[in-house]
Amino acid sequence: MWGFTAMRLIATIAVGLAAGMVAGRPWAGIAIALALQVAWLLTRLYRLDHWLRHRGRMDPPVLHGVWDDIVTQVARLHRRKRHHKQRLATVLRELRESTDALPDGVVALTAQGEIAWFNRAAAQLLRLQGRRDIGIRIDNLIRQPRFVRYLQAGGGTAPLVLQVSEAPEAWLSLHVLPYGEGQRMLLIRDVTRETRLETMRKDFVANASHELRSPLTVISGYLETLATDPATDPAHAPPLAEMRRQAERMAAIIGDLLVLSRLEAKDGQTPGEPVDVAAMLTLLRKEVLARPRHPAQVELAIETQDRLMGDELELHSAFANLVDNAAKYTPEAGRIALRWWSDREGAHFSVADTGPGIPAASIPRLTERFYRVDPGRSRATGGSGLGLSIVKHVLQRHGARLEVVSAEGRGSTFSCHFPPERVLAAAGRPSAMIDTHGNH
Repeated sequence: MWGFTAMRLIATIAVGLAAGMVAGRPWAGIAIALALQVAWLLTRLYRLDHWLRHRGRMDPPVLHGVWDDIVTQVARLHRRKRHHKQRLATVLRELRESTDALPDGVVALTAQGEIAWFNRAAAQLLRLQGRRDIGIRIDNLIRQPRFVRYLQAGGGTAPLVLQVSEAPEAWLSLHVLPYGEGQRMLLIRDVTRETRLETMRKDFVANASHELRSPLTVISGYLETLATDPATDPAHAPPLAEMRRQAERMAAIIGDLLVLSRLEAKDGQTPGEPVDVAAMLTLLRKEVLARPRHPAQVELAIETQDRLMGDELELHSAFANLVDNAAKYTPEAGRIALRWWSDREGAHFSVADTGPGIPAASIPRLTERFYRVDPGRSRATGGSGLGLSIVKHVLQRHGARLEVVSAEGRGSTFSCHFPPERVLAAAGRPSAMIDTHGNH
């Protein structure tokens, strides 16, 4: 087409030159021919521009030559663009319909925390209204300090459960997840029913444990009286001893349940007071050595005199549970090692034993209530199955975390890691190392 266009231009110049030579003015003939050619091109250009401006309502014009090629290319690009636009609109419509069908709310947030988009469930749960709330910062709509801190921290692996309204009472689970380039997705779920059931369960456990305590105390008293009464038939001694043992086990379970109920009833982290962990661990070691049955070696390593800011009774309960578990499941010829140290990441307490170890599949479930790796062995040792649950709640109250490293047949190590803000450095006292063994 470009060759044909060039030939036509040359022919136009030739005709103009011939006409000019006949009139005796060849350059004027060429100029007039070129002017006519330019006028023809401008006409085609005008028709092309008019069609481009109104191509949605007009058919492509017939312009002949290279102009038809240009019109064809533009029309093809226009059809392709319209096809992609329709497909994109279809995908967006399907995406919106699918997210609107979700029972959970979804809110897309910009890097500044502004609402970019939300689905129907989010509008109902957070009472958002169409375009009015688009562009509004989410922390201006959910004005709760816990959520603001959670959002500023970038969310997390665990969702945040909040009561967002009082009448009617509603609890929402809010989970912030990063995506894209600095953007975040807020997932919202109504957990009102689950929260109410959990509250009912906690109340029932607390009330039932409290009510069972009194009759169990009476039963234990009568059993002790019968066991120590000289008039009791000696043949009844074994069943009475077993009943006393089971009553003591029930009392321990009820005591642990009451401790858990008190921990769950306390909201947030405890500010606490300075706790002398070194002295506490020294006492715990002595208690282990005072048992009729205990591991041959009970080591204690105090690598720092730093103290912890926390609740002394709660910390003692958590540490005692870890030490008690190690002492129960370690054979008499085995060894347990207690260690207390601090570094830039905070303060740490660990209990290592040479017991039977824990299967890898059971480690994530250790802090569940009444979960037992080996139910038969746990009942034989008199455990309640609540010790590690108490440890978990105490550590949460102190902003700490529990780490478990174990291998079957090679022992276990339970470590408590406390954040730096919980550590109270020892003033003017050098760090000490105490490494003691109990061999009996």
